[in-house]
Amino acid sequence: MEILFIVLAVIVVLGVVSTVRIVPQARAYNIERFGRYMRTLQPGLNFIIPGVDRVNTKFDLREQVFSSRPQPVITEDNLVVNIDTVLYYQITDPRAAAYEVANYLQAIDQLTVTTLRNVIGGMDLERTLTSREDINSRLRGVLDEATGKWGIRVNRVEIKAIDPPPSIKEAMEKQMRAERDKRATILHAEGERQSRILTAEGARQQAILEAQGQQQAAILRADGEAKAIERVFQAVHANNADSKLLAYKYLETLPTLANGEGNTFWVIPGELTQAIQNVSRAFAPAADGEAATPRAEEDAAPEEGATPQLTSGDPVRGEALRAADHAADLAAEAVAEAKAEAEAAAGPIGFPGQREEA
Repeated sequence: MEILFIVLAVIVVLGVVSTVRIVPQARAYNIERFGRYMRTLQPGLNFIIPGVDRVNTKFDLREQVFSSRPQPVITEDNLVVNIDTVLYYQITDPRAAAYEVANYLQAIDQLTVTTLRNVIGGMDLERTLTSREDINSRLRGVLDEATGKWGIRVNRVEIKAIDPPPSIKEAMEKQMRAERDKRATILHAEGERQSRILTAEGARQQAILEAQGQQQAAILRADGEAKAIERVFQAVHANNADSKLLAYKYLETLPTLANGEGNTFWVIPGELTQAIQNVSRAFAPAADGEAATPRAEEDAAPEEGATPQLTSGDPVRGEALRAADHAADLAAEAVAEAKAEAEAAAGPIGFPGQREEA
């Protein structure tokens, strides 16, 4: 009897265990009774009839990822490209996923390939490479419409890779390189153009500023020279300079005529003797060891074209006359020597003063 009770207890425990079904979260179990769909067990504790009900399929209700193999697709310009797609889907109706389609992953894969070939067949290669978002949206629309009755919702469809043939890749690289070289050349030319424009503008502004500076400098120099000449003129008239002072300044200016390394020809004016006589007369010694002072009535300006003459009225005047004659002789000798040296070095030299007198 004890053995019988133990056997019955084990049978009862096994029956209870086979009756209880615990479904994890985000899972769904389809239950069949005598081969017919009865219900879908939800997450948590569930009870079934042992020997009558059985679990047919188990589904994961979380979003899942399915990556298809590369599929060859022909574009509108008759180029074969290999395209990889990634599918994000989720089961919303376990009963439909189990009984409306035999293999929902294979069905989704084949539907993706056919839809992709239809979409890519109406595009050329360049548009295919640049229209991924458009292709994704069109694929998603077709898959949503087809998989809705299968109890599956397609959340996203992404194109993972588009691989053109090697020859097309090489041609595309060459084209891209040519386009980049073209843009670089254009940018370089634009840079040179802007540089030349800016350089020309800078040179123009520099020339304008230099011209303005030279103009201002010339004006300032002219103003300075005008003021200097005006002051000299006022000083000469204010101090009443006579012909003796002017003759002395004239003699001081003569040495500057021979300055310079390239001066091989110079003209001695005919008024040199007269200037020397005026200077000699001005610096002739006076009586009692004092310097002679010119008198206004004796140093009156001679007539135009006349040569000043020294008179011998008294012994002092005689000494002055002899000194002037001696200075004139020395000047004549110096003039003769200079003339001879000039003729020997540079040929014949003309004397304007002598030609006018002749």
